[in-house]
Amino acid sequence: MALEDAKTQVDQAFTREDLRGLSFENAFGGATSFLRRRYTKDLTGVDIAVTGIPFDQAVTNRPGTRLGPRAIREASALQAFDPPYGWPIDVLSDLSIVDYGDMAFDYADVPAFPDRLTAHIRGILEAGAASVTLGGDHYISFPILKAYAEKYGPMSLLQFDAHTDTWPDDDMSRVDHGTMFYKAVKSGLVDPARSVQVGIRTVNEDTLGVNIIDAREVHEIGPKAVAAKIKSILGDHPTYLSFDIDGLDPAFAPGTGTPVWGGLSSAQAAVILRDIAGINIRGGDVVEVSPPFDTTGATAIAGAHVVSEILCLLGWGKLA
Repeated sequence: MALEDAKTQVDQAFTREDLRGLSFENAFGGATSFLRRRYTKDLTGVDIAVTGIPFDQAVTNRPGTRLGPRAIREASALQAFDPPYGWPIDVLSDLSIVDYGDMAFDYADVPAFPDRLTAHIRGILEAGAASVTLGGDHYISFPILKAYAEKYGPMSLLQFDAHTDTWPDDDMSRVDHGTMFYKAVKSGLVDPARSVQVGIRTVNEDTLGVNIIDAREVHEIGPKAVAAKIKSILGDHPTYLSFDIDGLDPAFAPGTGTPVWGGLSSAQAAVILRDIAGINIRGGDVVEVSPPFDTTGATAIAGAHVVSEILCLLGWGKLA
């Protein structure tokens, strides 16, 4: 196929016949799925299911992350023409990747949300696919990790963030985007000794034994060295990757609920994500994209690229 196919291709989210391959419809038109993958609830033969969780009940400052999945899908429309740059594999052509759509839930019944999300992800994993989730506030990682730990046991967590999100909170029923990894460690879903948080730049006196590579260390030793350090900590342990978009500096991602200066650049994040290829990643998410606070769309663009990198990381073990 070539760009000439844009003359005839449209609405590939519904009309494409194959789950594999690039898409060449006009970026500015057509039904918007992630990377123009087919929308489907049929996971037969699917390697990776991209799914949206439009949820933002618990935000520290600026709401709007419920609109993140929609914005990330729209931003991805410009990426669907080519394989992700810099990778020797082409996950879009060689793996079956679908857009599984969004999870339905009752926005007025917040206590029922966590179990519903765990069941949603459990269904994807039981079908033999990996999940990559578009958020939504960062709380969603906790119910998702429950499903992953059911299948793989305690996970290594690789978290890109300005905050550790391990502030003490022993009320497991609280839906809070700043304490979910405290709960994940305390619940035995995450092995802190084999986990690492990257880009941290806010105070938390107790990190529960999770390894920290703060933002200053990233700037001082550089992304290549950071990637090597991450790989040495994770080893070959099953890993879940969670990328809070406020791990990036507000200059690169202003549309988030809790922006903090001094963060990673998009270039640093790109190098780190590509250089950790080979980790035993089983799934991931991108969270906290809040489009109302970024009229340029830069934050959603960053989110879309991070998701593409996670797809490549997942595909590395299958294709490399």
